[in-house]
Amino acid sequence: MYTLKKSLGQHFLKDENICRKIISSLQERPFTQLLEVGPGGGALTKYLLQLEKIDFKAVELDEEKVGYLTATYPVIKDKIIHQSFLDIEKPFTGQFTIVGNFPYNISTQILFKILEWKDDVECMVGMFQKEVAQRAAAPEGNKVYGVLSVLVQAFFDVEYLFDVSEQSFNPPPKVKSGVIRLLPRKNVPDMKSEKAFFLLVKTAFNQRRKTLRNAVRGLFDTAVLEDELFNKRAEQLNVAQFAELSFKMK
Repeated sequence: MYTLKKSLGQHFLKDENICRKIISSLQERPFTQLLEVGPGGGALTKYLLQLEKIDFKAVELDEEKVGYLTATYPVIKDKIIHQSFLDIEKPFTGQFTIVGNFPYNISTQILFKILEWKDDVECMVGMFQKEVAQRAAAPEGNKVYGVLSVLVQAFFDVEYLFDVSEQSFNPPPKVKSGVIRLLPRKNVPDMKSEKAFFLLVKTAFNQRRKTLRNAVRGLFDTAVLEDELFNKRAEQLNVAQFAELSFKMK
């Protein structure tokens, strides 16, 4: 078999019902190229390999799991990328879909990597620590709404699909999990530039208890800061408001 490595944030899915729900959610959208992130013991992989007419690849950092997967599912031998997901180049040319039971210790970084590939990611169905899944999907005004929420929602429609119990894993994690789906937004809000938008959002939430005026003072001219919008706190602004505000930056 294989061993579990806490250092890699490994908690392997053992609940077949949850596996089938994830596959079902994935198949609601057509795709021809599919990347699985962190196949681990193959809980999802065994279903994904059965999908017909799909160019399938899996990225797995753990050498032991790579060996286990190729021994258990010989057909996967030339489909595995033995690297960290955070380090790989784009695995396909053109549009592709991503699926995975993502390692908890890099889950936020995974979402930012997907943002880097946003022009080619046509869908993502993934399981995250529930807190991260909720942050990605949170609307403005929600207590967990923050940098991750705004940046992801600027480019993707985020749907929280379902909770996953700790008992669905081996070993059971200390936290609940949640599955979300990302689909590219049809109308990405106009912004001064992605660089300006990212800087504004990160600066605004860096001191989220302060009014926007105090949190982002260095990014705007004094006259602009007189606008009443700056009386609000970052968590009160929606994605469109942040995008619009980016045009007024120095």
